[in-house]
Order: sequence, then structure tokens, then C-alpha cells
Amino acid sequence: MKAFVRGLLARANHEVPKIQKKWEWKESAGFGGVTSPSPPPEKGLENLTVADILLTKDTDDGGGKVDTLISCRTNDTVFDAVKNMAKHNIGSLVVLRPGDHQCIAGIVTERDHMRKIIGAGRSSKITKVGEVMTDESKLVSVSSGTNIIKAMQLMSENHIRHVPVIDGKIVGMISMVDVVRAIVDHQNGELKRLNQFIKGDYY
Repeated sequence: MKAFVRGLLARANHEVPKIQKKWEWKESAGFGGVTSPSPPPEKGLENLTVADILLTKDTDDGGGKVDTLISCRTNDTVFDAVKNMAKHNIGSLVVLRPGDHQCIAGIVTERDHMRKIIGAGRSSKITKVGEVMTDESKLVSVSSGTNIIKAMQLMSENHIRHVPVIDGKIVGMISMVDVVRAIVDHQNGELKRLNQFIKGDYY
């Protein structure tokens, strides 16, 4: 995974060039002219942000809105937190303070469960999330306006796979998988547009 991420970061710095030029062909004077527009503009990687990832995560297959901010409380047991992760097929939870729906206390991940519970021989049924989570003061976070390449670099450099998205308050959570998927989807889309242009679909 690390090698794959490094490869994506390298490719992102040499992104496929965008088609910007308008190709025009004009007949001689008196016969009018025909103009063939270039393909519709597409966001480049340098313009893709965490907000774009959240927008995708917040929409289900039917186009409806879904709640992607799955959370737990500091006083929940690790057992219940892990059950919540398994239920939603995710690897981390935002941890909120009891009674506060906006104040982030930290995050807890499946890695915390492996290292601090199973690896330490502790019981997940009596250990509270607040005892094993990464505290808010030590969190690496991004904002919704953070570029996705920057987000990937932050996760890679800090050896983490999940980061909370904070715009004054917690608005979501993204993972390395989310970022990699967004980059791959973008590059595949760009290659498709180039192929369509070459084949004349935009002519």
C-alpha cells in the first residue's frame, strides 16, 4: 500500500496534461466557418479537495444523502466501538465528548483495538474508548478545502490512514482509501476524455 501511494504521489506531480486549446477550422472567406469545441472543462488534481471526497461519500447509489460521520463517545466501551465499525464496514470512528455533538475528543481506529486491547491483553468490554483513542491534541486533521494530494501526503508522512475533517467543527472523516480512489477515478476519467477526443467524439 505504501509503495502504491508513493507511486500515486509521483504520478500526481506529473498529471496528464489537460486539453485546453480550442481547435478551430475555418473555410475560406465567403464560405463561413466551422468551429469544433474542446472537451468540457474538468477539474485537475490540483483543484480537487477533501470537500469533493466528502460529497461523494455523502451520496448513496440512488443519489440521496447519507450520514457518513459515524461516531462514538469517550465513555463507550471499545467493544461497542468495534461493533459499530464492523456494522458500517469502516476502520475508524470520530470520538465525541459525552453530551456534545460537535466537540471532537479524538478518533479511535481498528489499529487502536489491535495494539492497545488485543496486543496488551486488555478486555474491550470494560475498557473505555477514551483510554485508547488518539486524543484531539495529537490529531492530524484537514479542512474541507485541503487539496487531496496534500491530504495524501499528510497521511503518508504521519503513517496514518484516517484523518478527521474539521472546519471549526467536525464535518467528516476521510481515509487513505477514499483519497486513492478519488485520484484513480480522476485519472481514469481524464484518460477516457483524452481517448474520446482522439477518436473524434468531441470533433
